[in-house]
Amino acid sequence: MNSSIYSRLAVTNLKNNHKTYIPYILTAALTVMMYYILDALSRNESVGWQDVRLVLSYAVMVVMVFSVIFLFYTNSFLMKRRKKEVGMYNVLGMGKIHIAKMFSVETLITAAVSIGAGIAGGILLGKLMWLVLLKILHYDVNMDFAVSGTAAAHTLMLFSAIFGMTLVYNLWQIKLANPVELLRGGNAGEREPKTKRLLAAAGVLLVGFGYYVALTTESPLQALQLFFVAVLCVILGTYALFAAGSIALLKLLKKKKSFYYETRHFTAVSGMIYRMKQNAAGLANICILSTMVLVMISTTICMYMGMDDILTTRYPREFEVTCFYPDGEAEEKILKIIDEEVKKAGVSAKAQMGYHYGGVATLKKGNEFKIAVDGDVYSGKPDIYELEMIPLEDYNALEGQNVSLKEDEVLLYNPDKNAEKMGNTVWIEGVSYKVLEELEAFSLEEKNASRIVGGYYVVVKDKEQIQEFLNAAYERLKKENPQLGTIEVQYKACLDLEGAKEDCRRAEAALKERIKKEVPDSYCDGREMERETFYLLYGGLFFIGLYLGLMFLMATVLIIYYKQISEGYDDRERYQIMQKVGMSKKEVRQSIRSQVLMVFFLPLAVSVLHIAVAFKVITKLLTIFNMVNVPLFFSCTIATVAVFAVFYAVVFGVTAREYYRIVG
Repeated sequence: MNSSIYSRLAVTNLKNNHKTYIPYILTAALTVMMYYILDALSRNESVGWQDVRLVLSYAVMVVMVFSVIFLFYTNSFLMKRRKKEVGMYNVLGMGKIHIAKMFSVETLITAAVSIGAGIAGGILLGKLMWLVLLKILHYDVNMDFAVSGTAAAHTLMLFSAIFGMTLVYNLWQIKLANPVELLRGGNAGEREPKTKRLLAAAGVLLVGFGYYVALTTESPLQALQLFFVAVLCVILGTYALFAAGSIALLKLLKKKKSFYYETRHFTAVSGMIYRMKQNAAGLANICILSTMVLVMISTTICMYMGMDDILTTRYPREFEVTCFYPDGEAEEKILKIIDEEVKKAGVSAKAQMGYHYGGVATLKKGNEFKIAVDGDVYSGKPDIYELEMIPLEDYNALEGQNVSLKEDEVLLYNPDKNAEKMGNTVWIEGVSYKVLEELEAFSLEEKNASRIVGGYYVVVKDKEQIQEFLNAAYERLKKENPQLGTIEVQYKACLDLEGAKEDCRRAEAALKERIKKEVPDSYCDGREMERETFYLLYGGLFFIGLYLGLMFLMATVLIIYYKQISEGYDDRERYQIMQKVGMSKKEVRQSIRSQVLMVFFLPLAVSVLHIAVAFKVITKLLTIFNMVNVPLFFSCTIATVAVFAVFYAVVFGVTAREYYRIVG
């Protein structure tokens, strides 16, 4: 056979199947473009911020995995529609080797157009996306943009490999099938499936376990450990429920005569039962992708919009300095530097305080605290508590009190607003203390629900008592970590600054520079000083959240489109037969509408349910990122769901119109 015939056949086939191939090529090109842009950004040396580059590099890996799965999955839709056509070629005398050559040319054309357009689009839009990233990060730099040849080469190799793998898979499918199977390929799966009770039960158990974890997890560290397990269970359970649970539900509807024997329900339910085996994966994919879009966009928008809340949570005071090995001279020096630099910057200090403290992590059981080793701390146990001891002299100075304590007496303060009272006695590392008073308020920390790890402030008689406790902690911890240095009572000075943000930032920078030089073994934190760092990290997450959200949204739309097109061709013959046996066009249209509405909005409803159940555990995870503004997250989630639902309905309207046109 003349080699040019393969090219002509390939071009003709692509034209004849333009309704399925044009969306495929467009989305493949968009996927290529988005991968190139992200890879180029992650390789750009002018992105000098390590956190941002790390986030971008992780996102590149996510897009890489997504591209492989997505292009393979959409390719399966194309092959399903092409099987009958390929079978016809085979029956008419074209050998499988010739069909393979034709498919190779088609794949070459598709790959060349998709990869070429994608890389070209990435180069054209790369600078725009870079500027968008800079705007989100609130960072001004001299733009040094260049086309990344390395990123282009990597993109070319990756997507050439993906298209090559899809071609091999398609040829393998053709090789294994005989012409009769290929001719019937479009109608595969038309037998009524059996109710798979075990699979349905497994789906219920998996989703139930995921929901249980989401609803019962209280500790942010536990949420971090269990969240991904719960997500995996819900994903697997969702697939199982759509595959087996949906069939069981449809068969229950079939048994309900008052519902089933209505004309529009009769044809819709019976049609869905017969095709649910092939529908299940598509519906589950739409559901999972929709959930991912909603979670990514709502959380990243919330963190970005709540930046001021995050900074206030992370830095309750505008500026803090900690001296690890204090003496009277070092403490006086810190206070003198603060006074001088605050005046020099033209801002005023308020709520200034200084105090000594000693703290370690402990395991709390009832009213007993025992020093925790590293294995306990990193286990994420809910009974890990930070114990911070403060001498009575400093407490009285902070609170303007004149309290007296004996050596076996303490004052307790738990900043958790939901904490229960401890009682009259506590044991700290085996020593019994009488609780003279459990405080309702303390200057160092207001009552809140934002702590990642629980904690107690313990006011004791003097610094010597604190040092004894720290010495005991050192003896316990050095057995596990021989390199551990001594643990000493530390000194902390903190204050708020009042003035213009730029003046406050300048004051904080000057304070940090001088204290670092003049006071050895000290560490400084400043809210305005760290604002830029937080915008870099959270802005990077916001950019990636929107970026990946849009990519998953694109995948959702394409899967919905292919599902509607595929079902339209499958249903056309069936509805034509129904019209021939007496069903009116109006009844056919009502039946179609009933089926499409039931199938189309089920994934959206389930994804909203997933989000609603996961809301609590997501708020716990956000606490790790210092986002404790639950009302803001709730508002962002509601707004995201509402916008997505409107978009989903628009996609439904567009694809349903195409479905009606095919069936009608």
